Amino acid sequence: MAEARFPLLAFDTSAAHCAAALVTPQGLFTRFEPMQKGQAERLMPMLEELLAEAGLPWAHLAALAVGVGPGNFTGIRIAVAAARGLALGLDLPQTGVTSFEMMRDPAHPHSHPAELVSLPAPRGEAYVQPFRYGAAQAAPRLVDPACPPADLAMPGRMQVTGHRADEIAAPFAGRALTCELENIPGRLAQVAVWKFACGLAQNARPAPLYVRPPDAAPPSDPPPVILDADRPETTDRAPLDADV
Repeated sequence: MAEARFPLLAFDTSAAHCAAALVTPQGLFTRFEPMQKGQAERLMPMLEELLAEAGLPWAHLAALAVGVGPGNFTGIRIAVAAARGLALGLDLPQTGVTSFEMMRDPAHPHSHPAELVSLPAPRGEAYVQPFRYGAAQAAPRLVDPACPPADLAMPGRMQVTGHRADEIAAPFAGRALTCELENIPGRLAQVAVWKFACGLAQNARPAPLYVRPPDAAPPSDPPPVILDADRPETTDRAPLDADV
C-alpha cells in the first residue's frame, strides 16, 4: 500500500528561480530565490541550508521530488541531474513533478473530471495539458490562447486552469480559473506528498518535460575531419630535390 514518505526533499530550477522544500512530520521548510542564472551553483547550498534549519542530516531523508518542467531547458536539467545523483547516492525513491501538476489545486488534487491546465509559453503562446481527476490524459502541447484548436474540448463540464484560462475556455463554454503559478516550493511539496501517498510516484529516474525543442540549433557547418593518428603522414607536394 502506498504511503507518504517523510522527510521529503523537493526542489525546482525550471525557470528564473531556485526553489526548495523540505517536508517533515514537524512542518514545512521552504526556500525561494529569483535568479536569471546561477542555479547550478546555488541549488546544493540551498538544500544544505534547509536540512540545517530542520536539524536533519542527508541520511535521514526518505524521498526526493524534482520539478521537471516545462520551462528553461538548462534549468530543468540542473535540478533533474541533481535529483538523480542524490537518489543514487542516498538510495532514495524519487519522483518528478510537472509544472502542470503544480498549477492545479494542491488542496483538492482529485477534483475536476475534465480540466485543462495552461502554462505561459514563449511568443505569447501557452502550454496546455488535459487532466481527469488529477491524472494527465495526454501529452502537453503548444497552442495559441486566442485561437485554441477545437480538439482541446473535453467531455463534461470543462474547466481551464492557469495562464489566459478565460480566453482558452471561451470557445468551449467552459469554466475559467485564470491564475499564474505561485508559491512554487509549497505547491511542489504538496504535489509530491500526494503522489507518494496515492502511489502515483513511479520510482524511476525523473526525466525533463520538454514541450518544444530548445531554441539553440545545431551548427550547420560540417564537422572537422579527424585524421587517423596511425596512418603515416602523406603530402601531395613534390620533394624539394625532385625534378619538376
